[in-house]
Amino acid sequence: MSAWESWQLSERAGRAQAVLALIFLILGGAFFKAQVVDGAQFRLASEGSRLRPIPLPAPRGEIFDRNGLLIAENVPGYSIRLLATSEDSLRSVLDRLRAFVPADSVNVEKVVRRWTATKYEPVLVFASGEFGIVSTLEEHRAAIPGLVIQAEPSRRYPDSTAVAHLVGYVSEVSERELESGNFPNARQGEVVGKNGLEVEYDSILRGRQWIRYVEVTAKGRTIRDRGVSGSIRPQPGASIKTTIDLPLQRFVDSMWRAALPGKNGALLAMTPQGEILAYISFPSYDPNDFVGGIDAPTYSLLANDPNRPLFDRVIQATYPPASPWKLATAAMGLRRGLVTMDTRMRTPCTGGFQFGNRNFRCWKRDGGHGSLTLSQAIATSCDVYFYQLGLMLDRDPLLDDGASMGFGERSGVDLEREKAAGFPTVKSYIRKSGGTSWSKGELLNLAIGQGRNVQTLVGMTSFYAALATDGVRRAPFMVRRRTAAKTWDLGLKPDQLQGLRSALAAVVDMGTAAASGGRELKVAGKTGTGQFPPQKDLGWFIGYAPADAPKIVVGIVVEEGLHGSSVAGYVVNAIGKFLGQPVAGARILVTEDTTTVVGDSTPRAPLATPRDTGRRGTRP
Repeated sequence: MSAWESWQLSERAGRAQAVLALIFLILGGAFFKAQVVDGAQFRLASEGSRLRPIPLPAPRGEIFDRNGLLIAENVPGYSIRLLATSEDSLRSVLDRLRAFVPADSVNVEKVVRRWTATKYEPVLVFASGEFGIVSTLEEHRAAIPGLVIQAEPSRRYPDSTAVAHLVGYVSEVSERELESGNFPNARQGEVVGKNGLEVEYDSILRGRQWIRYVEVTAKGRTIRDRGVSGSIRPQPGASIKTTIDLPLQRFVDSMWRAALPGKNGALLAMTPQGEILAYISFPSYDPNDFVGGIDAPTYSLLANDPNRPLFDRVIQATYPPASPWKLATAAMGLRRGLVTMDTRMRTPCTGGFQFGNRNFRCWKRDGGHGSLTLSQAIATSCDVYFYQLGLMLDRDPLLDDGASMGFGERSGVDLEREKAAGFPTVKSYIRKSGGTSWSKGELLNLAIGQGRNVQTLVGMTSFYAALATDGVRRAPFMVRRRTAAKTWDLGLKPDQLQGLRSALAAVVDMGTAAASGGRELKVAGKTGTGQFPPQKDLGWFIGYAPADAPKIVVGIVVEEGLHGSSVAGYVVNAIGKFLGQPVAGARILVTEDTTTVVGDSTPRAPLATPRDTGRRGTRP
């Protein structure tokens, strides 16, 4: 063999050795990763026939008011699950379990459906078991194979009914919700937000679940706890701070229960910038009833109650806006240059307005208001003045301006299920009228907040917040304003805004809310009485204070039997509470047939009921 051939052979042998060394190095690295790095995971997988994963919910983020007071908190609780190897064994164990708990508290078919969806996991029976049930089951554990009782946080709302509609509640995610994808990464049996802030900010409040493994026998009996998988770390939910002023929230809730028992309605308070301070809807419900699953009898009572306690009257109810709407009509006339604050109408108020062959009444039928400026018409809530202003605006400008001010849309508040306000367009009016042409009489109704015009309390209150500030409507919010929220410019000049504010202050100083006690606080606002089916009175008042430098805007609507001037005092009380200036003057108390001012022993007769003939105006 030549020297050249010997060198080539040696070179090839060296390369082969290098390749073999590299192969052994790769195999050694893979072996190290499998045995050391991923050993725990492979061991769990290999023992899958004996190990069962138990999802452990991460603590849900808490909800605080603007000063750090708790609105929603977590308290110690227990979940109850069952390990089962077949549907028959599951049903058998459920029958045994029902012997130790109220029989109607276990929905067997629902539990079976859960088990079918995740056969290798313990199936949830109770998301939030009461301590008494847990104690009983622990005592009889030997008779219930596969029983898994796990300590985990449970939701609690300390102020219960006082915060129900704003905070909402949590409950187990439903099969339909899992299929819809509304709750990404949620698992069967997991608790999610179902209403209010709980659902609006669920993705922030809900953390990432843990996974705990237990070793079981072939029959499902637990042998030992194998702990939490190192690869699946818990991630607690983040807490949120709201704009709510909890002491004010409690105050208005107590005030309503004491002064307006049995009355349906809502009250909303916010800063002029849109930060919601108080939010109540009556009647209410206890959100704690839904945590862990509400029982059928309790839910049936709520769902079938004719007063609809689950209905949120702040954002879902739409009402005729009545006289508070007159500020919108006034704003339309001002922005179009049709009137100034000193403009008087051609026809003075004599108690009614003849239009064609119909008489449209003013709420003050005995003698009327006479000749008024726009400022005076707002203060006295004269219907005749605004009938004529509606005719001056005419159809298209009035409808276009209403749309540009946002009166046919949602306010954009950071809560789901808000209902859009109802304000007509030309096309929608003709469609709903069955193809008939527009009637100019509709203008008169729209101008005073009646007719085909319904608004939400949150929408009207945000409109008054715009009047109190820079003339721009912004979406109210309790945590943060939605990034896609719209704004609506009222199109008013600074002097026009100031003119409207002065007129609103006169409502409380000498107009329709003069008995409310608001002078001391420099409250500006507007009363209103509308009607909603079937011919029931509806009382409004929306006000802000102090009139010269507003810090709070409050709106109230009370269904059935109360006039706007009768509910103004409750807004004044709420404003006084927030400003730290309790009202020492008159406060209105309401009975079924009289309105009485505290400190004044002279009863005031209720406003007369309109006759059936002719058109009625809106009461102040």
